[in-house]
Amino acid sequence: MEEKHPIKEYADGWITEKEGTEVPGFLKGAFTVVGLGCASYFILYMNGETTHSDRGPLVVAFNNATTTADGFMMAVAGMAFIYVACVLLFAFRSGKH
Repeated sequence: MEEKHPIKEYADGWITEKEGTEVPGFLKGAFTVVGLGCASYFILYMNGETTHSDRGPLVVAFNNATTTADGFMMAVAGMAFIYVACVLLFAFRSGKH
């Protein structure tokens, strides 16, 4: 006999799951790799792709002619890392309520 699990809803019913289920390992890994990769992109390419062989000098010239937004980009990257941390906490939490 199958055990009945109540259905839990998130986002006003857009996402549903059986209560007490675990997030699959692949999804936990995907959240980690994709989330940290996307958040790291903000820092790695904050001022453009300056090392590219063709457009690198143009990007450097553009950066010299305009002001950079390093503080703003670090704030955005910080918010992205906080968001990723919240998603990972949600994904890695115990499925038992």
